[in-house]
Amino acid sequence: MSDTTPNDPENSSMKSAYELALEKMEGRGIERPRQDSLSEETRNAMAEVRSKAEARLAELEIMHRQSRGKAQSSTELEELERDYRAERQRIEEGRERKLEELRQGS
Repeated sequence: MSDTTPNDPENSSMKSAYELALEKMEGRGIERPRQDSLSEETRNAMAEVRSKAEARLAELEIMHRQSRGKAQSSTELEELERDYRAERQRIEEGRERKLEELRQGS
């Protein structure tokens, strides 16, 4: 009989999906994420950045849907779509830039 218990982390038959993913990453030469790499303050600031970006994206989506309903021609609709995609990309890139700045600053 084995001397390991089902909750024993050394028991390879009972690994979580997270543990298996970490092992797979290591097998590919990717370093494990550090558990204490970000302070609580940084994590809160990052959550705030994400929250604000999501709110802006939701607002943009609502305005875009309203504008699409008012479009009179396919040319106008194409222009609205192009503007929407550009603004969405600008918001997403701004969010990622701010998150990276927070990661680098911690």
